Amino acid sequence: MAAYLVGYDIGSSSVKVALVDANTGQLVASATSPDQEMKILSPQSGWGEQQPEDWWQEVIRATGRLKKKYPFDGADVLAIGIAYQMHGLVVVDKNFDVLRPAIIWCDSRAVSIGQQALRDLGETYCLGDLLNSPGNFTAAKLKWVKEHEPEVYEQIHKIMLPGDYIALRLSGEAQTTISGLSEGILWDFKNNQVAQHLLDYFAIDPSLLSDVVPTFGFQAKVSHEAANLLGLKAGTPITYRAGDQPNNAFSLNVLRAGEVAATAGTSGVIYGITQETSSDRQGRINTFVHVNSQPEDPHLGVLACVNGTGILNSWLRRLVGNLSYYQLNDLAAQAPIGSANLLFYPFGNGAERILGNANPGANLKNLSLTTHQIEHVVRAAQEGIVFALTMGLRIMESVGVSAQVVRAGEANMFLSPVFREAFVNTTGATLELYNTDGAQGAARGAGVGAGIYTTFEEAFASLKRVSLTEPVPALQVAYADAFDRWHSQLQTTESINV
Repeated sequence: MAAYLVGYDIGSSSVKVALVDANTGQLVASATSPDQEMKILSPQSGWGEQQPEDWWQEVIRATGRLKKKYPFDGADVLAIGIAYQMHGLVVVDKNFDVLRPAIIWCDSRAVSIGQQALRDLGETYCLGDLLNSPGNFTAAKLKWVKEHEPEVYEQIHKIMLPGDYIALRLSGEAQTTISGLSEGILWDFKNNQVAQHLLDYFAIDPSLLSDVVPTFGFQAKVSHEAANLLGLKAGTPITYRAGDQPNNAFSLNVLRAGEVAATAGTSGVIYGITQETSSDRQGRINTFVHVNSQPEDPHLGVLACVNGTGILNSWLRRLVGNLSYYQLNDLAAQAPIGSANLLFYPFGNGAERILGNANPGANLKNLSLTTHQIEHVVRAAQEGIVFALTMGLRIMESVGVSAQVVRAGEANMFLSPVFREAFVNTTGATLELYNTDGAQGAARGAGVGAGIYTTFEEAFASLKRVSLTEPVPALQVAYADAFDRWHSQLQTTESINV
């Protein structure tokens, strides 16, 4: 008898949906929409917004494409899981109508609000109780709306993250998770409760927060309206929800202390699991409640993020005449390690946490018009992303999270041989790539939440490693020299403390 799990991954570039066989855990089919990256609105420099309705329409289109690729009966779907772009802010009124465009993860407008909160509330509370600076996250973004758009704020009935909004459209229920609250810097780790002190400081009514449901377990049911739009069965349970980086780690079976995951899509991320509550005093890395965390057995995800990753690669592809990403990777391989001293700094997509929320913009340094060709530029971009991720990993190491082995999905920048080589030989970590992605992870998470899989091991029985890349001593020396040149010139950039 056919039995399936459906997983949605709501990105800022696209929406992906995966259909997984509930009995075998194997991917049956997947689909993505749109074909080109979704538009990010930027009404002012440093701002990033998207229309939540666009995400929902792409969910509908992606599901339609999935059913054309592999016709299945919606009645055979046992459960649905959702992964989503983190840190966004969606605000809705009492009718659940969206009041303004979503302020998404790469938006920098609330940096000063978060920095002022850190000064006023103090490091002891922010780094001890919240494990994070309020920074540029959901709580600070909501405070920005309160200050700058009071007419909007007065109409807010509920706030939610992007994945919460998609769950709302699926079910009609406004809900979130503890992991989601933590990614918005709305969770008090010390007292294991909503961060009431922060809400009081921002003068935010806690009733604006959506109801909390478990990460794994019954959350809501698909409504008749959504079922008709998607070709699913009304009443199908939603049983899993997580931000894209915790979910990426979950999709790679990264659940235990000491395990580390990475992704290099729109943003680049190193995400390591710990059971220790620690924080970086400069707020350059962040700590969130991991998907498998329990009060009696806490598991935390420590995250280092580089905003300007896939967006830099996409920008280069358009700049050189819409070559394919495979062609870009071939070009990168034609240039030597270190790109003949050409240095690319991939910081052109909003405030960068690993730089203390500085926003220096992207920079290309040491360009020689007589030496450098397009292949040098492409390789310098890939190396620059790796070097920035290495910076983040070194900050993580300073709080006790190290990486001997890093797992990633076989996707995005990790498809590039140059990127993989640079990554392992700069970080010193062995890289394992697996046959999975965020949508598959969300589907398997739904299986756990629905009780179809009774253990995580059962959920990942079909997960296969597809490649292994290990550091090579001679290459490590060459990449260490290239990283040192890159890092030393970054240190001369005004307003950046590295």
